[in-house]
Amino acid sequence: MDTRDHAPDPRTEIAALLLAAGGGRRLGGRPKALLEHRGRPLVEHAVGVLRAAGCARIHVVLGARADDVRERADLAGCVLVDNPGWADGMGSSLRAGLGSLAGTGARAALVSLVDQPGIGPRAVTRVLAGYEDETSLLSAAYAGVRGHPVLFGAAHWTDIAVAASGDRGARAYLEEHAARVRLVECADVAEPYDIDTEADLVHLE
Repeated sequence: MDTRDHAPDPRTEIAALLLAAGGGRRLGGRPKALLEHRGRPLVEHAVGVLRAAGCARIHVVLGARADDVRERADLAGCVLVDNPGWADGMGSSLRAGLGSLAGTGARAALVSLVDQPGIGPRAVTRVLAGYEDETSLLSAAYAGVRGHPVLFGAAHWTDIAVAASGDRGARAYLEEHAARVRLVECADVAEPYDIDTEADLVHLE
């Protein structure tokens, strides 16, 4: 029997969770997943970033106008997760996404947001590279400030789901366990702006 240490393979052990359920309240009710970027829906662009970074398993959490997103965006090969409680905020989408990983064999989840097109494959790859095992807890950082994507080993999922509420997502859990979170600096390869308001649409191409 080969007794050498098992080398983790992010391609098989990590599932990407793309949170794309929001209704775009501050954008006049336009769901962010359907905003156009480089000629395609923003959710499709975000999936492409994850794939380019080497994510083979991608779960996309949908909510507002989910049927329209399915019709307009090419999400072939992704697991599409419906979050009927999307209006309650990001926490509900995070819970739905983590719940969809039950029984998949994934040992970690890399969580990204649909409304951050300035974060590309290089930042995602850096965070993935920090994965060690199901106890891993990592976050991209921008000039030392925690941001996305974040990576949660499976050992944290239950407690994160309990703590996730409103629009805070996993923020409360990460703040409580700040000493254990490994920050991965990404300011040199990505910009963590959000598409939240009409003024932010200038970032889309």
